[in-house]
Amino acid sequence: MSEDQRRAAIRLYDRFTHGGMDRRAFMAELTRIAGGATAASPLLAGIPGSASAAPLVAEDDRRLDAAMVSLPVTMDRRIASYRVRPRGPTDRPAVIVIHENRGLTPHIRDVARRVALAGYEAHALDFLTAAGGTPADEDRAREMIGALDLTQAVADGAAVANILAGGGRKVGVTGFCWGGMMVHRVTLAAGTAIAGGVSFYGPAPAPAEAARLHSPLLILLAERDDRVNSTAAPYLEAARAAGKDVRAITYPGTEHAFHNDTSTARYNREAAEAAWRETIAFFGQHLG
Repeated sequence: MSEDQRRAAIRLYDRFTHGGMDRRAFMAELTRIAGGATAASPLLAGIPGSASAAPLVAEDDRRLDAAMVSLPVTMDRRIASYRVRPRGPTDRPAVIVIHENRGLTPHIRDVARRVALAGYEAHALDFLTAAGGTPADEDRAREMIGALDLTQAVADGAAVANILAGGGRKVGVTGFCWGGMMVHRVTLAAGTAIAGGVSFYGPAPAPAEAARLHSPLLILLAERDDRVNSTAAPYLEAARAAGKDVRAITYPGTEHAFHNDTSTARYNREAAEAAWRETIAFFGQHLG
C-alpha cells in the first residue's frame, strides 16, 4: 500500500470510531481507498489496537501489586478500578489512568503498570462499570461509551480524585483519546483535588472553560490529528491568557493514537517514548 493510502485509511478509521460513521459506509469507503475488497483488509490491518499484543510490562511482574478494586462514586454506585502499585510502602501519590473509547482494555492495564513502575499508585478506571463492564467486542465498547452520560462520567472521575486525595495525598490524571478528553474535564471538575493532568490527544473543552482550571496541564498532540488539534489550539490560547499553567507539545509526523503500541499503523515509537518521558517528568514535578 502507498503512504497516501495508509494515511487516508487512518483518517477514515478516525471518522468511523469518533464521528458516528456506520460500519457499512466505513467498509465501502475503505474498499474504494484500497482499490478493491481484496486489498481493504490488509489496508485496515494494524490500525485498530490489538488485544493480543504483548504488553510492555507483564501482568505478573513481581515488582508490582495489582488488583481489581471497587471505589464509591456516590452513595449507591461504585466504579471498578485496576489498581497497581509498586510492592512496599503504600503511601504513594496516585495517578488516575483513563481509557480510550474502547474501555478498560489490556493495553490500558499495561499503561497503568508503566505508571506504577514509575513509583505511583495507578488507578485505571472502567467507566463502563455501570453498564456491566468493558466488553471484549470493541465495536460494542464504543457504542457503550457513546451512550454514557458524560456529565455523570466526569463526576465519577472527580469523585475518585477526591477519594484518592484524602489525607493530603497528591493525585494526577492521564488519559488517551476519549480518556484525553476526560482528563480536561475531570481536572476542571475536581478542582484542587488534582495536582496535575496529562492529556494525550483528547478533544479540549470550549475555550471559556479554561478560566476554571486549577491544576497544571500538559497536552500531548499528534501533528496529523486535525480533529483534536482544532479544539486544543483555542483552549490552550484561552488558558494561557487566563494565566494558567498549561503546556502543549505536538509530535511531528504522528497520527492520533501514536502512543498506543498495539496499533502498529499509528504507533510512533520515538514520539511515544518522548511523550512518556514528558509525562513521568511532569508527574515527578507536580506529584513528587
